[in-house]
Amino acid sequence: MSRPVWDLFPGGGGVTRRSFIRTAAAAGGGLILGVSTACEGGGSRTPAGGRSVGLEGGFSPNVFVHLHPTGDVEIVVARSEMGQGVRTSLAAVVADEMEADWSRIRVVQAPGHPDFGDQNTGGSQSVRNHFQRLREAGAVARRMLEEAAARQWEVPAAECAGRNHEVVHLPTGRTAAYGELAEAAGRLQVPENAVLKGADQFRYIGRPLGGVDNLDITVGAALFGADVRPPGMVYAAIARCPVVGGTHRSYDAQEALRRPGVLRVVEIPPAESPPGYGSLGGVAVVAENTWAALAGRDALRIEWDLGPHATHESSAYRASLEAAVREPGRPDRSEGDVDGALRAADRTHSAEYYVPYLAHASMEPPACVASVTREGCEIWAPVQAPQTTRRVVAGMLDVPEDRVTVHVTLLGGAFGRKSKPDFVLEAVWISKEVGRPVQVFWTREDDIRHDFYHAVSMQRLEAGLDDSKRVTAWLHRSAFPSISATFASGIDRPPADELGLGNTTVPFDVPNLRCESCPASWHTRIGWLRSVSNIHHGFAVGAFADELAALAGRDPREFLLDLIGPARVIDYWAGEENAYGVDKRAYPYDTGRLRGVVELATGEAGWGRSLPAGRGLGLAAHYCFVTYVAQVAEVSVTGDRLRIHRIDCAVDCGLVVNPDQVKAQMEGAIVFGLSLALHGNITMRAGRVEQGNFDDYPICALREVPEIHVHIVNSDAPPTGVGEPGVPPVAAAVANAIFAATGRRIRELPIRLAGV
Repeated sequence: MSRPVWDLFPGGGGVTRRSFIRTAAAAGGGLILGVSTACEGGGSRTPAGGRSVGLEGGFSPNVFVHLHPTGDVEIVVARSEMGQGVRTSLAAVVADEMEADWSRIRVVQAPGHPDFGDQNTGGSQSVRNHFQRLREAGAVARRMLEEAAARQWEVPAAECAGRNHEVVHLPTGRTAAYGELAEAAGRLQVPENAVLKGADQFRYIGRPLGGVDNLDITVGAALFGADVRPPGMVYAAIARCPVVGGTHRSYDAQEALRRPGVLRVVEIPPAESPPGYGSLGGVAVVAENTWAALAGRDALRIEWDLGPHATHESSAYRASLEAAVREPGRPDRSEGDVDGALRAADRTHSAEYYVPYLAHASMEPPACVASVTREGCEIWAPVQAPQTTRRVVAGMLDVPEDRVTVHVTLLGGAFGRKSKPDFVLEAVWISKEVGRPVQVFWTREDDIRHDFYHAVSMQRLEAGLDDSKRVTAWLHRSAFPSISATFASGIDRPPADELGLGNTTVPFDVPNLRCESCPASWHTRIGWLRSVSNIHHGFAVGAFADELAALAGRDPREFLLDLIGPARVIDYWAGEENAYGVDKRAYPYDTGRLRGVVELATGEAGWGRSLPAGRGLGLAAHYCFVTYVAQVAEVSVTGDRLRIHRIDCAVDCGLVVNPDQVKAQMEGAIVFGLSLALHGNITMRAGRVEQGNFDDYPICALREVPEIHVHIVNSDAPPTGVGEPGVPPVAAAVANAIFAATGRRIRELPIRLAGV
C-alpha cells in the first residue's frame, strides 16, 4: 500500500542519475512529481501544477491524486512520516472524499517542491493545514469520475454518485468502475470546486486505520535515511569541533589516509555565527564503508580553536538565569495592577522551576545521501522541511532551486531535529568535493553532542490570594535562550511566538496578570523539540497551580477549574493569526474545552478516591498547538524510589481523522515527556556537551512506562494537532502526584527525589 518515490524508477532499490534525468524529462522539466512519474503502464506525468488532460495511463486532477486504468489510486503525501502516521491520515482524507477503496490506495511521498504547499512537518499542523485542501482534492476527483460516467451513460451528472471505487447511476443501479472511467475523466475540465461529503458519510475519517507503512517497517523493507544506496556511493564520517562556534586550527590526515578503505579527507568550512541551518564544519573522512570512515576519523590529529563559547558551564549559566528572573523583565502581557494586588494579597507565594538543555535523541541519527553533478544536486534524506532543505542547498551551491531535488525518506523519529538541514549541507559539500554520491552518517554520540538543543530555562512565578483563597495576582517571569538567536544576531530574549507557547497564553481567570521575559544569551544551537517552549512553561505553570491549591487548602481539581474560570473565548494575540499560525476565527481559544478535558481526565482516573499511604494522584492541563490536553498521573513513592503506575490523558483535538493515531501519538508523547522528566539532562563543561549516548542520556525503559489510558473528546470542531500536545502536562502531573503522595515538591527536571 505504501510506495517510496524511488520505487517509481527502474532498477530496483536505487535511483541512478540517468534514470532521474530520463524520468524528469518525461515529467516535463525539473520536478519529479511523487505521483507515478514513471508508472507501470508507461504513463507520463504533467509538470507540477499543470492540469492533467488526456494523460496516457490514467488521470490526475491535481498534484495529489492519480488514478490508473487498473483502478489503482496513487495519493501523494507532502508531509514527512516520522512515526506520527501522517502518510496514513492524509491519504485517508483524500480517499474518503474520492470514495476510493482503501485497498486500492498506494501512498507516494512527495519530493520537496512549492507546488505541494507548505511541506514543513512541524508544529502539529499536518492534518490541521491540509485537511480541507485534501478533501477538496479527493472531491474533485470523484466529481470528474461522476461526470465521465454521466456522459458515457447520457444521463444527468446529478444522478451519478461515487461509491466505493465505482460510480453508481442512482435511478437504475448501473455501475462503472473507477478504472474504466479514468481515461474519459482525464479529458474533462477540472472543476474549480466540488461538493464535499457530510460527516455522516465518512468512510475512513474518524475510523481506525492501520498505518500504510506498518508492514514494511515490521519486515525491514521500509527505507529510512541511512538505507539509500545509489551506485558509486561512498561514506563520510565528520570530526566536528566539540564547542559550537569553534573550528579546526590545523589537522594531520596522514594516519587516517593509511587506514584500509579510506579514500580522502575533506575540510568543511563552518557556518558564520550565528549558525542558523549551516553546517558546524569540521574534517570529513571519506571511505568505502562506514567502518573505514569511523576508523579514519579516529586517526585524525586535529587542533581545535574552541571559539567564544568555550567557557560555557551549565551550573554558572543556571545561576545567571536565576538572577535574571529575580529582576523585573520585559512585560509581554500585562493586565490589571499585579504589583498592587500582590501587596494587598492575604497570602503570597513564589516558586522557581528549572529545566535543563534537552536533546532530541531520535531513534535514527541524522543521515543523508547527496549527489552533486554538473546538472544539479539530488538528495535523499529524512528531512522534516524538504522545501527549506532545497532552498539552503541551492543557496550554498549558488544554483537555481529547480536544480536541487530532495527525496524525503521515512524518518526514524525526529521531534524537530530533522527540520534543520545542517547534516544535508555536510553531505552536499563533500559530494561536490569528491564528485561522487556521498552518505554522511551521524553516530549516536554525534547526534547527542552536536544537537539543536531544547532551551535550558528558569521560570519564576509569584501569586497572591485573597482571604477567600482565590488568586488575585499572577506574575510569570521566563528566561531561556531563544531559538531565534541561533538564526539572527543580537537576540537575548524570546520573541512572541516562543512566549506564546504556554507563557503569555496562560488561560487563567485572574484579574491582575503579567508575563515577563528576562535576558538569556545563547551559547549553543537551540532548536525546536517536540512541543517547544510548552515544555518548560507547561511544567512551571502546571506545578505552580498545584502549589497554590495546597496553599489555599483546596482540592487541586476544583482549584484548577476555578483558576481556568468560566467557559469563554480568550485572545492574547495581535492580528488575525495567533501564536500557532492559525486563523483565530476558525480556531478560537476556548477555555470551556480546557475545562472539558480536565473533567474527563479526572473522571476517568477516579479522582478523589482513597489511596494508600505513599501513593498519590497529580493533575495538569495545557493548551498546546490548538489542542486541549489534561493528564492525571498516579504514582507511588517508597523512600526515594518513584513508580508511575498509570496516566490518564484526555485530549480534545477537534474532528479526529484516525483515532488509532491520536491514541498512539498521545501514548508516544507521554513516554517522550516521561523520558524528559525522569532522565533528560544535557550539561556542558568548558562549552562541551558531557553526554554522548543512552548510557548517560537515557530514555524511558519499558519497566518505567506506566499503564496509559487515552480518552478522546468527540468533537465536530476543525481538526487541530496531536503530535506535540501530549508532552507539556506530563512533568507537572507527575510532580504534582509526588507531592500528593509525599508532600515533597519537585521544581526542577529531571526529577530527583533524593534530597527533596
